[in-house]
Amino acid sequence: MASVSVAKLAAKPTDFEERTTVKAASPKAEDFSAIQKAMSDVFGDKIRLSTFPTDSDVDPIKLDWYNADAKSRGPVVPSKANSGMCKHNAIGAHSGPYSIYHALSIASRKLDAKHVADYTSSFPPFDFPQVAEWSEPGKIVSMDPFGHMTPWLYDDLEKKENVEVRPSMAVTKAVLSIPEIKEEVKRGNLIPDGKIVLNDEGDMACTKVAVDPVWFLPGVAERVGISEADLRRALFEDTNGMYPELITRPDIKVFCPPIGGITAYVFGDPANLSKEDKSLALRVHDECCSSDVFLSDICSCRCYLIFGLVEAAKEAQKGGNGLICYFRKEGRCLGEVTKYMVYNARKRTGDTANNYFHRTECIAGVKDARFQELMPDILHWFGIKKIDRMLSMSNMKYDAIVNSGIEIKERVEIPDYLLPADCRVEIDAKIASGYFTNGHRYTDDELKKVEGRKW
Repeated sequence: MASVSVAKLAAKPTDFEERTTVKAASPKAEDFSAIQKAMSDVFGDKIRLSTFPTDSDVDPIKLDWYNADAKSRGPVVPSKANSGMCKHNAIGAHSGPYSIYHALSIASRKLDAKHVADYTSSFPPFDFPQVAEWSEPGKIVSMDPFGHMTPWLYDDLEKKENVEVRPSMAVTKAVLSIPEIKEEVKRGNLIPDGKIVLNDEGDMACTKVAVDPVWFLPGVAERVGISEADLRRALFEDTNGMYPELITRPDIKVFCPPIGGITAYVFGDPANLSKEDKSLALRVHDECCSSDVFLSDICSCRCYLIFGLVEAAKEAQKGGNGLICYFRKEGRCLGEVTKYMVYNARKRTGDTANNYFHRTECIAGVKDARFQELMPDILHWFGIKKIDRMLSMSNMKYDAIVNSGIEIKERVEIPDYLLPADCRVEIDAKIASGYFTNGHRYTDDELKKVEGRKW
């Protein structure tokens, strides 16, 4: 089929029935008809594939991304519910990948599509103060700074405009109970104080912040060094056309991508995070389910996470803060399927440190897809200006944070005694590639001799 320009496409009808007209003799006619009639009691008789700025009924809710006044800035509204088809100002759907399960719940009739959330008593237990970074151009482009307060900030607008406004962040308090932390208390390496480390069991009190991704497309494009047009085209094409409005609605600048978000764990008084006279120990951690949850020893992930938690608690006990930012970036954002295939290739062909990244590139075509350039946004949301102790060896995380304007005073590597033997392949390969160390940086010949165990 010949390609159709956006201009020509915009001139065509947006109604599903008119766009999908086929001959009655074709068996596909019945398929189209069945889809159009499906759930018509919920969604109506017409299916609109996309919208265009030139459509007569399109009138998006105002959204001025960098406006410091929440009411003047406006809410992020991707939902097409109620009057949202004409008034939405964001592409995609709330809740990242969980939006698909939301749709499945509606399709199975377990969730009323017209359900109106009751946010009574769900407001944050701590009121994070608005800081200058929330509205400083270029500082926060991958999350909505007002996302934790949307149900209360925009309640009146939601009713007036007949649209659905949902939060993209939430704040709560928690107690963490982790076996290794209990062992650290037993060893005397962590002392219960009744406030941060609550008892001899090693239970730890914290404030948690959950973040769903919300991308300001011009800012994301600038951050990673590409044009907004290239970003839109790549997102559209590589998701196999899932989001046509990336093409048809260049006037909409916000995208809610179907990817995992962030959870921040704050130890100590959250009000101190933005204070430069208070110390901060930070661990930025990218998800690794097999190690973080199931204690696989092929990598150092859980070891470093536990080390980060201990050091975070100690910093909070000294009157500062500890902060763990946990990103859902499984397998360096290449996914667990790719990661396991890489494991197979490594173990079958000689699991040596000199080939560590090569095996990933052979399968995925790239050794890392995490784009750490976007990572500092959560730090800017907290108003962090400097990090006293960076609990990470990653050069990519360090560069991203420093380049965003945050000072790092000290880099702290994981002690060797915490590392399982089989993860030496990973850690030594990373050090050789540029990760921070105070110790030995292996040569290529030495890396060939660092070998993981056989199956």
